[in-house]
Amino acid sequence: MRSFIRNIFWLLSVCSSFSCAEHDKDDKRTVFSINLDQNLTSLDPAFARNQNAVWMTNQVFNGLVQVDSNLQTVPCIAKTWEVSPDGLLYTFHLRNDVYFHDDPLFKSGKGRKVVAADFAYSFYRLIDPKVASSGGWIFNDKVKDRAGFIAVNDTTFQIRLQKPFPPFMSLLTAQYCSVVPHEVVDHYGKNFRSHPVGTGPFRFKYWKEDEVLVLVKNDHYWERNGAQRLPYLDAVKATFISDKQSAFMNFLKKNLDFFYSVDGSYRDDILTKSGRMTSKYKGKFSLRKSPYLCTEYMGILVDESLPLVRNSPLRLKKIRQAINYAIDRRKLIKYLRNSVGIPATSGFIPKGMPGFDSVAVQGYSYNPERAERLLAEAGFPNGKGLPEITLSTATSYKDVSEFVQGELAAVGIRARVDVSPPASLRDLMSKNGVGFFRASWICDYPDGENYLSMFYSKNKVPNGPNYTAFYNKDFDRLFEQSYYETDNEKRYELYRKMDRMIIEHAPVVPVFYEESVVMLQNNISGYAMNGLSLMTLKTVKKKR
Repeated sequence: MRSFIRNIFWLLSVCSSFSCAEHDKDDKRTVFSINLDQNLTSLDPAFARNQNAVWMTNQVFNGLVQVDSNLQTVPCIAKTWEVSPDGLLYTFHLRNDVYFHDDPLFKSGKGRKVVAADFAYSFYRLIDPKVASSGGWIFNDKVKDRAGFIAVNDTTFQIRLQKPFPPFMSLLTAQYCSVVPHEVVDHYGKNFRSHPVGTGPFRFKYWKEDEVLVLVKNDHYWERNGAQRLPYLDAVKATFISDKQSAFMNFLKKNLDFFYSVDGSYRDDILTKSGRMTSKYKGKFSLRKSPYLCTEYMGILVDESLPLVRNSPLRLKKIRQAINYAIDRRKLIKYLRNSVGIPATSGFIPKGMPGFDSVAVQGYSYNPERAERLLAEAGFPNGKGLPEITLSTATSYKDVSEFVQGELAAVGIRARVDVSPPASLRDLMSKNGVGFFRASWICDYPDGENYLSMFYSKNKVPNGPNYTAFYNKDFDRLFEQSYYETDNEKRYELYRKMDRMIIEHAPVVPVFYEESVVMLQNNISGYAMNGLSLMTLKTVKKKR
């Protein structure tokens, strides 16, 4: 009870110091306030399956490695590593100065040093069926069992893979791969979700679900910027206002330091059609855009052995190519999204991904004359005799789908837009039960393999994400070859070859590559953006 009262008192103190920030010049504490518009499901990194969980666990936990702002894998608790020539054994050399946050479950309440056995415990936990982690996919088909995680000594940790997987280091940057202390996890069990103890720049203080979360500075954090210990902030406070307009009003009142994304309901108020801040808000806060590794696309089922495809005009490659040429992606981005997003005129792999090359991989630009010519070559001049096609979409993307519908009509392709709940559409996609559908693919880890895996024949549903049922033996050969190419540049060239094949066969219509939009108060600095839209607050500063 005393602990609960102390937490409430501290929380009120934090909130008070923040709300009075403009008036109390003597209060030196800096509290970074954000809003999460959806409930936080867990603070256990083994269940960091959505953006809010990833953002918050990234403040509390560390892993072996991390990504920098260019999405390169860089040291974290592992200061160096080696990979065996056969690509199966990864050896990590750990720092000797990283400690878990203080917690009563440790001796004398002081956080103990992290050792290699902690990583063996944390990683096996992801594939332990008793835990049922949503991150099990990281190791499930790569590490045989517990014996694949080896603590050689306190500072040497090894992972033995069953088969080579060159993007493996990128996988290890995921928040799922954070290190956790066994004694705290074992004590709390499933309730570790609300009693997190990690090694990160901020430590857990208080969480009232759906209302407020408070993290405070880890005074013993190991990372530094030169001679100065990180983080700079004293605390992070998250509220959970679900109504986006209400949350935005709180940002305008300076009750929030950070605001993510520009919702359609107030997009025109903030941005001109060319993507610049309107004069109404110019100078009042900063707005920044950055590539986000997400490709918005239309998928087309192409396996002619499926009844849905057998008599569909979309089975014809020239029809699929015509659809790609018929869409003015730049107009869509400008008028529907106020220039937030990048027209997908390269491949399926989005801009911002390491190895992306818009010259080496050239996709479809707007060319209605070419679309009409392809229709005629396919036997449907001006669309004559072409059956109506159905474009399935979720409610939130109805406007994009109707725009595409209009573009197709202009070249003679009749399309009907069928709107379904998101869960229903995903279920149909997972069963190859829909022939033409709007979808998006958000990067799980910063490597092009993550996007190309959608077209590998062995990933056909229900065992994988090949929602278009695409099969090409040359593509499969290149995909499998890439697993044995350890030189990044050579592997990227294989990726580009595969991406060009996808463009040629057109099982998808890439529409745009997403962009992240963040708004920050003018007294905030040091917020680094990256293609994963990963929130990293250890380098953020707030002027009083």
